[in-house]
Amino acid sequence: MSLNAINFIYLLAAALFVFGIKLLTHPRTAVRGNLLSAVGMAIAIIVTLFDQHILDFRLILIGVVVGSGIGALLALRIRMTAMPQMVALLNGFGGAASLLVAGVELMTRGQFTHQFTIAVAASGLIGGVTFWGSLIAFDKLQEFVLKGNPIHFPAQQTVNFIVLAAGVAVGVLLVLFPENAVYYWILVAIASVLGILFAIPVGGADMPVLICLLNSYSGIAAAATGFVIENNVLIIAGSLVGASGIILTNIMCKAMNRSLINVLVGAIGPSVAGPSADSVYAGRIKSTTAEEVAMLFEAAQRVLIVPGYGLAVSQAQHVVRDLANLLEARGTEVIFGIHPVAGRMPGHMNVLLAEADVPYDKLKEMDEVNGEMDQIDVAVVVGANDVVNPVAKTDPKSVIGGMPIIEVDRARTVVVIKRSLSPGFAGIPNPLFAMDNALMFFADGKKAFLDLLAAVKES
Repeated sequence: MSLNAINFIYLLAAALFVFGIKLLTHPRTAVRGNLLSAVGMAIAIIVTLFDQHILDFRLILIGVVVGSGIGALLALRIRMTAMPQMVALLNGFGGAASLLVAGVELMTRGQFTHQFTIAVAASGLIGGVTFWGSLIAFDKLQEFVLKGNPIHFPAQQTVNFIVLAAGVAVGVLLVLFPENAVYYWILVAIASVLGILFAIPVGGADMPVLICLLNSYSGIAAAATGFVIENNVLIIAGSLVGASGIILTNIMCKAMNRSLINVLVGAIGPSVAGPSADSVYAGRIKSTTAEEVAMLFEAAQRVLIVPGYGLAVSQAQHVVRDLANLLEARGTEVIFGIHPVAGRMPGHMNVLLAEADVPYDKLKEMDEVNGEMDQIDVAVVVGANDVVNPVAKTDPKSVIGGMPIIEVDRARTVVVIKRSLSPGFAGIPNPLFAMDNALMFFADGKKAFLDLLAAVKES
């Protein structure tokens, strides 16, 4: 196959990637966009295999069979609540693959250009940070070894800067003396330490930002590896992932009032401790029942449901849909308020509600529902905590200080469905639970909505 023909097909694959991403921006076209992007990637892979004049496909076929089998098994068995962990692992695998390919190319080539060695150094540094940062993110989400709380130590930013400077210095040595491959593996070791240091100060509340950023890093590492092996479609695909990941990270930062620069360098510092849960809740919590909430629904004209990670844990999305349909059949308008960082990764709640066939026009973004909050008769918060915590507005020194929230405290009545008064990912009490217009419905999310459904039918 001629070089011009290969580059033309690569261009076609790149166009499919871009068009696929465009279709992914809306739930109604997202599946088609995903398929188009997959077709583009399949075309790119097939052409690459022919382009490189591979003589023996046996190892490649074994890799494809084993990798496809593991991927299909994970996709079929993964629980929706564990999707963020899976995304974190996939980001890490992308970084590891990039640094390994770059390392092999460095050790097998006889001639080196500055473009090649700089790209190799970039692959090793960014790939190492991505792999180990993603493993830490996975562990924090899964809570195998590390818990979700941020980990800080004295002079943390200084240590991070020294390690980063050491990595850059070794990268320069690699560019100057590329025949000495040991510099590359020292660079990978330093990048691995940097990835761990970069991820450990990130707590559960900031995990969606970290996931977005590591996704971006995996794309940048892939683009750098594309320069290493001189593969145009890998450069394009990696650049698309890197750019879209940075844009999404910036959106997440704005949604959480975080500085993008601080997130990029892992400079998320500790916050000042706030009041204890006892002092916030003592004697002010009012509990309620399904029957009492059903009476509130009877008199309500507009109901807002605000989902959070607890919805995913209890798998309550289908019964939530059933309750919304029942209320709408009785003349009550029901909308859903989606906070950009609700759950543990961007779009987590949208995916859950789409799985239950909740109409997309019922999902309202944070700013839209906040503008209508004074007309909401009953706001039902299920499994969400930090994204409705008024402390974000009242205490700038709090870990969530300045973060935009869904202001359910302005609704006429707020019903919070939770198993207990335990804090969310941020680890702080929520004064919303003790407000005059708030009622606590202590129950598992799914059971609570099943009881509500039965109570509304009987009312």
